Amino acid sequence: MSINLARLREFFQFHPVAWGVILGTFLSRTGFFMTIPFLGIYLGKVKGIDPATIGAILAVSFFVGTLSSFFGGLSDRLGRYPVMIGSMAVWSLAFAGFALADETWLFFVLSAINGLCRSIFEPAARALLTDVTPPERRANAFHARYFAINIGGAIGPLLGLKLGAGGSASFLPFLVSSAISVVYVAVIVCFMLTYRQQLREKTTTIPIRQMVKTVFTDKVFRYFLLGNVFVAGAYSHLDTTLSQYIGNDRVEAYSFLFIVNTLSVLVFQFPLAKLMKRFSSLTSLKAGCLLFGIGLFGFGMFDNMVLLAFSMVLFTIGEILCFVIGDVLIGEIAPEHLRGAYYGASGFAFIGQSAGAWLGGILLNAFGFGQGPVIFGVLMLLAFLAFPFFHRGQHLWEKRQGKESCPAQPIAAE
Repeated sequence: MSINLARLREFFQFHPVAWGVILGTFLSRTGFFMTIPFLGIYLGKVKGIDPATIGAILAVSFFVGTLSSFFGGLSDRLGRYPVMIGSMAVWSLAFAGFALADETWLFFVLSAINGLCRSIFEPAARALLTDVTPPERRANAFHARYFAINIGGAIGPLLGLKLGAGGSASFLPFLVSSAISVVYVAVIVCFMLTYRQQLREKTTTIPIRQMVKTVFTDKVFRYFLLGNVFVAGAYSHLDTTLSQYIGNDRVEAYSFLFIVNTLSVLVFQFPLAKLMKRFSSLTSLKAGCLLFGIGLFGFGMFDNMVLLAFSMVLFTIGEILCFVIGDVLIGEIAPEHLRGAYYGASGFAFIGQSAGAWLGGILLNAFGFGQGPVIFGVLMLLAFLAFPFFHRGQHLWEKRQGKESCPAQPIAAE
């Protein structure tokens, strides 16, 4: 037992700033999961908006996030802390706006702001976590961050339901989420003031246009990004299509599945982290996209809660493999002075979330809520399309690593 505790303490030995990012991630994701998963239900039940329009509103967030994702590279030029503080402050106003808005067009605007702030804040936070963590501990740090995300995912929906999410008092969780975002801003400011002398940020003067050119001429990253478009599309259905399909008349069942999602992360994340050290990052991504698709198909096939929970477990394992390992892979690929740009450019995968959310709404409108196998069968096949892109990226990455280790010798394709 003492040996296991020692190993656990060693696993979680991070810089205080890294812990600040992880703690802040817990706070922000608690607020996020308190509200956004119920947004489709809120817009339909409380605001009386039709499913296709709801899908479009949710898609706007992803679409704007995609268009603005490269602004995540601003943290390379302006510094991590100013970008994180500014974007989180505006994000808090967006959450408050969801509680107060009544007009449909305002929800489109607020959804766009939500996507913009997320696309700016997240790359800066992930880049900061990479900056303060040595390479050999980065996988552990990102696993801890993902652990915090999912603890927030467990607490958030329960708090959301307690505060009235999905009912007549659905505005209240949005106000609480806004307050949580303000607390996170205070946390970031405290860490910035405490460690600004110890951690002097290295900013770059490379123009944004040159950043874009450098990132998108990286072939390995390009194939990773293309595969991630389909992975992000698959994941988007958890908050959008599934929330409407199951949450339409079974809000408690949807909340239960969210809790299963969180518990599955807690149970499987660290065993998977140990297991996948035997394989390359892109092998993990290939396995993840297949499990994503199988889990999605199960959501449409089954009504039994046990089978739905099993589908969620498969979906969650795919989620762990794709998202945690994906963040680590970007840290491996990206040059130090362009980490913010690479993490920001990874947000272009939001185009998959935008298209996925919209497509899910269209399929529900076209086939109705009684055609789950057809709807989620289509979504499964789209998730599988990530596999060939990850496979090609793996080939190029192994080839690049071979050249770096033996630069004087020609490397045969594997």
